[in-house]
Amino acid sequence: MSFKNTFVIGLVAWLSGLLFGVGLIISGMANPAKVLNFLDIFGHWDPSLAFVMGGAVVVTLVGFKLVSKQANPVLLPSFQLPTRQDIDKPLIIGAVFFGLGWGVGGYCPGPAWTALSAFAPGTLVFLVAMLIGMSLATGFKKRLT
Repeated sequence: MSFKNTFVIGLVAWLSGLLFGVGLIISGMANPAKVLNFLDIFGHWDPSLAFVMGGAVVVTLVGFKLVSKQANPVLLPSFQLPTRQDIDKPLIIGAVFFGLGWGVGGYCPGPAWTALSAFAPGTLVFLVAMLIGMSLATGFKKRLT
């Protein structure tokens, strides 16, 4: 792959990430108070994020339908799709920890990185804890295998 192709791919990835981050900020997904209110269905429930998630699902479904009709992606020689379809113990444990972190901190990883740029309080603590947790999980996985 040439430098020009690598640069274009990097630029498209950066612009995509920027668009995603701006969308997270505009939608309120980078605001942990809004996320926690969305998760608090028996308290001060804020259903507005359901529309954000619903819109994301619709865009993704349409995008996958359009992309699946192509032989190759535009900037790469082939698609890189996951092949595993099983549900195993590490997946369940990871999902539980992800949900706990989201419910306690009000962030999931993407919005947490976005909120860091907005200097939201507590974001740095959450990101450090998340990175430590990811490192510990990787270490445990290596020890078990």
